[in-house]
This record gives sequence, C-alpha cells and structure tokens, in this order.
Amino acid sequence: MNDAASGDRPWATTEPDRLVGQGHGAGDVLEAWRWRVLERADGVLVVECQLPERLKNPQGQLFGGFTTTYIDFVSLHTVHSTDGDRDPSSPRDWLTTLNLHCDYFEPIVDETFTVRGEVVNQRGANFLVSTRFFQGETMAAHGLATLRRVPVQPPSSDDGARNGDGGGGGAR
Repeated sequence: MNDAASGDRPWATTEPDRLVGQGHGAGDVLEAWRWRVLERADGVLVVECQLPERLKNPQGQLFGGFTTTYIDFVSLHTVHSTDGDRDPSSPRDWLTTLNLHCDYFEPIVDETFTVRGEVVNQRGANFLVSTRFFQGETMAAHGLATLRRVPVQPPSSDDGARNGDGGGGGAR
C-alpha cells in the first residue's frame, strides 16, 4: 500500500517547530526529527540542522554525498510549503526529483547549521528550488533542485491501474 495515498505517514508531525517525526527513511538518516523550523512560509523553508557523526567524513566534515540528500529533503519540504494550510498529517501529492545540482564552498563542520530552501520558479507542476547551507553568516554550499508534483493515484486491486494505463479500458 502506498503510504502517501493511505495517509499512513508515521513521520508526519503537527508540531509547528518540527519538520518531520521519526519513521521517514531519508529523514531518519539525516536525523531530521531533530531539526528546528526557523521559518515556514509559502515557498520558503528555513531549518536548523544537526550534523550527525555518522554523516561525517574522516576529516569531520559533512560527507558530500549527504549534502545532496539534505538538498533533496529540504527541497521537497519547501515545495510542500506551497500547499497552504493543509494538515501536515494528510496525504500529499508525490514529488519526484528531476534534477539536482550542488556547489560546495566551505566544508560543513559545525555541529548545527542552517539550511534555507526557496522556490525560485514554478511552472505548472515543476518547481525550481534553491537550497543554501549556512554556518553562521557564511554560505557553505548551494543546491538547485527541479522537482515535479505528481498526483498520487489511490491504491487499486486492478493491475492496469498500477501499470499506469488507467485501469484496464472497461466501462466504470
């Protein structure tokens, strides 16, 4: 069963200063349940993140591959900030990442750092999100992600619906 379609999202939280609870695969790796939401507005999300030990390279820096995971995770939640006053525990459309780019300027080494996501362009179902990482006033990394909103199809026992052809061609 599709978690998003069923509403079974154990990570969904209604705490206003939290982005997610525990139970989300990528969120748990990043320890996103510990993040504090500093700002949430239409198309803008600012969170204070922690740097988990397991995400550090041997020099004590955020391993670069995980930087892109932060970008992807913050970008999708930034797009969801455009959903208005929707209950965070209600089902949402699926977002798929079409493209992701990251530039590294400074190693991320601080135990806490700030990440700011902002929708900089939207056309139809596509969103371009800029995600910037700050250690104090210094921008340490910048990412751009293109995401597409894909409506979630309700679960069906019909194989055709799962295969994307609308359910088998018979009258409904």
